[in-house]
Amino acid sequence: MDSNVCQVYEDEIQSLKEEIKLLAEKYEDSQQESTFFSDEEILMSIKSLQRELRGESEGHESASDLKAQLESLETHLSFLMKLTGIQFTSHLKKTLEKTRNKTVRKHRLSGNCCSLSFQLEFQLLEMQNKANVSAAITDLSIILEPRGNSDLDKFVSSSEQHGSLLTFFRSLSSYAEWYEHRRCTFLHFKEKYPDIVTLPEGLLGDYILLRSPKTSGFELMVVWKIHIDEEGRTTPVLDLLTKVSKQVLEQKMATIENAPARFRSMLLLVGIEEAIENLVSVFGSER
Repeated sequence: MDSNVCQVYEDEIQSLKEEIKLLAEKYEDSQQESTFFSDEEILMSIKSLQRELRGESEGHESASDLKAQLESLETHLSFLMKLTGIQFTSHLKKTLEKTRNKTVRKHRLSGNCCSLSFQLEFQLLEMQNKANVSAAITDLSIILEPRGNSDLDKFVSSSEQHGSLLTFFRSLSSYAEWYEHRRCTFLHFKEKYPDIVTLPEGLLGDYILLRSPKTSGFELMVVWKIHIDEEGRTTPVLDLLTKVSKQVLEQKMATIENAPARFRSMLLLVGIEEAIENLVSVFGSER
């Protein structure tokens, strides 16, 4: 082969190598720090890419494949948002160390799940050998708002200690669902019975007070705790407490003493909302 032709090929190969190296460096830089925007912005970006793809020539099979992948991602994203209630609002990623077999990246995540907001920070250690790739989470730190539930604080501490990111998100979804359900239930009864139901700690509190409009010195407290153990199992716990004056207690001793037990029985028979509804109805009719 002519030496001039060989030189042309060698120059072209060298040029391609340099271009590949430059693209690899740009890609690595882009991975150092990235931001996930709101779900609405993500969906808008996906739709924008879809519009661009429509403008591509019909003969490119790769464009059609990419369009199908984007549509699939859009569907999966919407499904996961509805299923878990978790929405990420930001994500920062930075590479701290990278060698042939080891990569350490620092992640910062923030978002919300129903009425709860969270911020997480952790390091992801990736180790690679000829057989497989392993990953481990270290230095996990979690901030969850609003606080105040001692069970939830213990669960968060346990998740941080064990680096259990998957367990945290799975349990957060369940806890937040009960948290939002309690808030909506309290709001419903406050709006329906404003003369009887009061919320001393607001909608985010864990109890409501029933004050008799006809009998002074007679109050009932519906306590609704959300218990979560260190393994992330979530359980609603409800009870009824009484607060009565001595005079009212003497007049309605039997009724008041049996009220908590009857309320717990109603919870098992008809559920939370119906049990509270029956309690408020009976309480409002007391004379």
